[in-house]
Amino acid sequence: MTEVKDILARAMTRRDWLQGVPGGIAGAALTWLLSQEKKLGADSLTGFQPRRPHFAPKAKSVIHLFMNGGPSQMDLFDPKPFLDKHHGEKYFDKIAGEVESPQSAGALMRSPFRFARHGQCGMWVSDAMPHLARHVDDLALIRSMHTTNLTHEPAVYLIQSGKMGPGRPTLGSWVVYGLGSECQNLPAYVVLDDPLGLPVNGVENWQAGFLPPIYQGTRFRPTGSPVLNLRPDFDWPADIARAEGELRGRLDQLHQKKRPAQDILPARIASYELAARMQLAASDALDISRESQAVRTLYGIGSEPTDSYGRRCLIARRLVERGVRFVQLYINGQIWDNHTGLATDMKKACERTDQPTAALLLDLKQRGLFDSTLVVWGGEFGRLPIAQLGPDKDERKAGRDHNKNAFSTWMAGAGVRGGTTYGATDEIGLAAVEDKVSVADWHATILHLLGLRHDQLFVMDNGLRERLTGVIEPTVVKGILS
Repeated sequence: MTEVKDILARAMTRRDWLQGVPGGIAGAALTWLLSQEKKLGADSLTGFQPRRPHFAPKAKSVIHLFMNGGPSQMDLFDPKPFLDKHHGEKYFDKIAGEVESPQSAGALMRSPFRFARHGQCGMWVSDAMPHLARHVDDLALIRSMHTTNLTHEPAVYLIQSGKMGPGRPTLGSWVVYGLGSECQNLPAYVVLDDPLGLPVNGVENWQAGFLPPIYQGTRFRPTGSPVLNLRPDFDWPADIARAEGELRGRLDQLHQKKRPAQDILPARIASYELAARMQLAASDALDISRESQAVRTLYGIGSEPTDSYGRRCLIARRLVERGVRFVQLYINGQIWDNHTGLATDMKKACERTDQPTAALLLDLKQRGLFDSTLVVWGGEFGRLPIAQLGPDKDERKAGRDHNKNAFSTWMAGAGVRGGTTYGATDEIGLAAVEDKVSVADWHATILHLLGLRHDQLFVMDNGLRERLTGVIEPTVVKGILS
């Protein structure tokens, strides 16, 4: 300790040292943790030690591509010849109760996109998604999804957390709560939101709710420093760093011992410790310059409009490759909310996301990760078969209003039977009518692929057995499983 004091005396004044200690905590934590790892084991450092699933899983990790806004099913995956034949005919009176904005409702509207069968399975995909169409033999398409609210905010809450309101643990939080993490140097649940802006409901999309706070999602930035303030402003000598780490650890223990009921304290301590270890791991995981030019080109990186989403899809692959359990990708606002300008705006949404999504599937397969990673694509609801008109009533600029009764989603990868089309909607795409799949069924299926029984993944809260799938008994969608 005498040597440490001598070093401090030479390096700075006592006042400088006291002012600088908070800024050096991250570096101190890193040095201290690395020195303690052999003693404690990695499981003791973050609280995310891996936990055994309820049964043998098919998937080890999940990449959730959330298409906020409500992609139109009859313009992407669910062609409706009836709409082609009866385009322009009045239909509002028959579905008035399902229309959120009746003042702008128009007649039946055909899709502005052309459909064709693709792959050996013959799955229908429109020409809005030419890249994904090449991978349909890997997809399990669910055409019969339905939900319970046609407004974005409650519908997004439901698809993310199982209930139509804030304050609930999200899907990623439940997964990490049930399984922990296989990677102790990175968060178990990572969020890659869009630099252009947050999605509807903002950061509530990845909150832990009444679960311990350590299970919420951690936002990573796709460019620059992955996490703000991750690195200290300057490096400390090893002896000083070690002394700081020991001091911090003792202070944390004393503070926590006096407040045993505050679960936010161990979560915060675990976050500090994880942040220190992330100094080495996060920058490496997000450094896509280590990838070949061919891989970056595959994802559309360096080209518009695919650069941003392509970067995040590639980072998602690099994260699951390193053992991250749950990765979620968002787009800004709700680019799929095509109330008007369907032909142009929906095409733009596809142009931003189609190539990177297809590249992700191919890259996972080439690296041997496809059989252990579950990729999930979809939004919070679908669209109506009738036109929605703007104030000028110009049918050439028409879009579609919200539809809670039918939408399409797909899964691919671990445990999924590729080339499957499951369920069906009626002749105009208004409602799911065959093998209907609820949001709770969808949640239960994802948990099942991860080796988790939806009814056994719960916490007791105010005397209630709270779980992701709620109180109604859901059904695992076995028709899409391999």
